[in-house]
Amino acid sequence: MTERAFIPLSIAVLTVSDTRTPADDRSGDTLVERLETAGHRLADRRIAPDDIDAIRVAVLGWSKDPAVDVVITTGGTGFTGRDVTPEALEPIFDKRMDGFSIVFHRVSFEKIGVSTIQSRATAGVVNATFVFALPGSPGACRDAWDGILQAQLDYRHRPCNFVEIMPRLDEHLRRGGLSA
Repeated sequence: MTERAFIPLSIAVLTVSDTRTPADDRSGDTLVERLETAGHRLADRRIAPDDIDAIRVAVLGWSKDPAVDVVITTGGTGFTGRDVTPEALEPIFDKRMDGFSIVFHRVSFEKIGVSTIQSRATAGVVNATFVFALPGSPGACRDAWDGILQAQLDYRHRPCNFVEIMPRLDEHLRRGGLSA
């Protein structure tokens, strides 16, 4: 079997928080460090408040930008009143990626045990762009990147990966919409 060449992706990172600033955004820093170390490019990075509209504006904007391949959010996936990232993202998913949450919780369980149930990590496809919503801790960002995203965002990963299906994510749009 021949070795595939690495294909660098352009990844946008959104930290969802009412309190974080660029100076103390450790979760965003963790994601940027990991994605750049893996050979990908940081397309953009922002901090948005815990606000459904602000989260949607950022993610929808990036999903429509041909220079952005993937969006990763961190924060707002818990159960407090301000945690609204799943509420912001799940209604705009063209397709939901149920397996991401399942695998994330399995990876997380190995590190923090049953405390993983306090996360509503989610993922899906928006306008042919993969979107991953991670908890707002550096540890959770490390677990998600190291345990899932690093492999799935690497074209060389076998037996399959997200990169190889990216050109076909908008097939339903080219056919005139989703079939019922």
